[in-house]
Amino acid sequence: MIDSHPTPRSTTAGTTLMLLPGLLCDQAVWAAQCAALASRAVCVVPHYGLRDSLEAMARQVLELAPSFRFALAGHSMGGRVALEVVRLAPERVERLALLDTGFQPIAGGADGERERSQRHALLEKARTLGMRAMGEAWAAGMVHPARLENRLRGEVFEQVLEMIGRSTPDVFAAQINALLARPDAMPVLGRIAVPTLLLCGRQDTWSPLARHVEMAELIPGARLAVVEESGHMTPMERPVEVGQHLADWLNAPAA
Repeated sequence: MIDSHPTPRSTTAGTTLMLLPGLLCDQAVWAAQCAALASRAVCVVPHYGLRDSLEAMARQVLELAPSFRFALAGHSMGGRVALEVVRLAPERVERLALLDTGFQPIAGGADGERERSQRHALLEKARTLGMRAMGEAWAAGMVHPARLENRLRGEVFEQVLEMIGRSTPDVFAAQINALLARPDAMPVLGRIAVPTLLLCGRQDTWSPLARHVEMAELIPGARLAVVEESGHMTPMERPVEVGQHLADWLNAPAA
């Protein structure tokens, strides 16, 4: 399924840009960038359905993408899916952008058990109280703290809650399973040989800047961009800045 965007094809407007959303996100997370980049790229935002592994999501992306090379950007969980796409078919990826994401597997010991427990508790809350009610508690940490003050005025946090509310507990369960079984993507990073953008909100506490600095050191030639006054949801919180960084990345010479 492709959400609100055209079928991939060759175009005089530019390359095909596959934009991969994160956990419980949909086309809304990339809406501003699709509009801003319309003259440069054909933007495609996949929906993962009930796929419950990052590899299955990546294979779906490859099925939807053109057979020729394409640009690939992923936000949050979408960044991890993007790394799986690179692992499976590096020859098809012309350039790569990873936003507010990570590469490490679930931690061992008590830290890993804590993550499992917290994610399953959120799923239970979604099943009993509904997706939006779960999002009220869960998503507060996704945006810059100042944006919570605007939630009743239709600002970013409200848009995030609406996006979560459009999803379902079954989708949430599938994506939780995918994240809990996430592979160690470190071996992929050193093999990336295309123009790569790493982007992170300065105040992202979920996928912190230090992690992106580490990725930048592991990916040959990667460029790191820091978006000020933004939490985890950079494409929605700072749409203009993110769009400009993506435009510059699209304009970089291909490998």
